Amino acid sequence: MGRNLQNGERLRPVDLARGHGLSTQAVRNYEEAGILPAADRTPTGYRTYTSLHARALRAFLALVPGHGHQTATSIMRAVNQGEVDEAFRLIDDSHAQLLDDRRTLQAVESALRDLEPTAAPEPDAASGPDASSGPVDRFIGPLAEELGIRPATLRKWERAGLMRPRRDPLTGYRIYDESDVRDARLSHQLRRGGYLLEQIAPLIAQVRSAGGLEPLEAALTDWRGRVSARGRAMLTGAAELEAYLRERG
Repeated sequence: MGRNLQNGERLRPVDLARGHGLSTQAVRNYEEAGILPAADRTPTGYRTYTSLHARALRAFLALVPGHGHQTATSIMRAVNQGEVDEAFRLIDDSHAQLLDDRRTLQAVESALRDLEPTAAPEPDAASGPDASSGPVDRFIGPLAEELGIRPATLRKWERAGLMRPRRDPLTGYRIYDESDVRDARLSHQLRRGGYLLEQIAPLIAQVRSAGGLEPLEAALTDWRGRVSARGRAMLTGAAELEAYLRERG
């Protein structure tokens, strides 16, 4: 925690650094980056800081967890240059990104809830080219019809890496097994939610790496936690930034 400073009290770089668990070089770097207002200099050229610099440093360090280092730097630089509206725009962009992340999470959770487990394959379900007639394995036509899309759409999704059907050794036709059907249904739900193929691909990869939908719940729980933590960090950053703006006058 920083010291309780009286207006006008002068601080050395080391004072400011120790109060926030930083090195003196980090403080100088922050000043040079525009995160802190320019410091006054003594007749011998040494930097001196004030409570305003301490407040700016607290604001920056509070902004980083919610907005990231780069955006927090841009926010502080805009404030220190008198471009407060630009700082607010950057903050709005971060909040919009957080909202988009939250909506993506909700879309994935909704898509997973809407997916009914596919039936387990019968012992001889994959024993020939008629495997597609079983409860799980399908050829491209029946699967496309089931989803209400064109076969060309499934081929496009395959090229994007959303599913990896095997080929029938006799006919060369695509055969979609249980995991492919799952991935196709999840992709379909997300596409209906407005998500692009390049946004869906990493989610499908996560489902595969988790070994299915059920193990993915742990990843979703972690994702929810990180979204909530970022939202709370933004509140903390906003409070510290407002205090800095008030002190700047």
